[in-house]
Amino acid sequence: MTPDLDEAAQAVSAAPPEPASAPPPKRSELFAALAGHISRAAPGERAALARLQPEALQPHQLAALARALLAAGLSPEQWHADTWPRWALIAHGMALAGHDGKQSLGRQLAQANVSESRVTKLLTSRGDAFKQLLPRVLRLLASKGVAPNWRELGPLVLHQDSPDRQKLQEAEAIRLAVAGPYFSALARAEAKQTA
Repeated sequence: MTPDLDEAAQAVSAAPPEPASAPPPKRSELFAALAGHISRAAPGERAALARLQPEALQPHQLAALARALLAAGLSPEQWHADTWPRWALIAHGMALAGHDGKQSLGRQLAQANVSESRVTKLLTSRGDAFKQLLPRVLRLLASKGVAPNWRELGPLVLHQDSPDRQKLQEAEAIRLAVAGPYFSALARAEAKQTA
């Protein structure tokens, strides 16, 4: 079974505390902690993360990724090989587009004028199609100056295609939670145009 966000949070809480460091982040704060580290990282480190190829990590990219994950309070040394690409995709996305946890991902997609067809493809794609489409959407958001909410997007990346049925159900619930605000915002925009 693939360790995911729950197991990562447990690993964080099970790790012995370091004397001069802050307490490890809570499960809900892991994505904000990682995004914060990436945003404060040196330009070369951010560039390495932005150029990551999550399915084919190179040694220098793996080093940058490991430093970012450890700085965020995660314990990647305990992960299986198939967990690394998921977190690599998250770190890559954060380096590309940043993080804004203040509003829903659906509203952010609408604010950036991401087309209905592209959002529909993102929400209905699975497996490799999802992994290929997500960076394109993130680059589009970044080009519009809109940072995505990784508190929604991160668990979707971790849980999509999980062998655990509960995790798959969580991924589907996230997809619906993204779709609702996105299509509501589109409907409001259309109503304003016709009024």
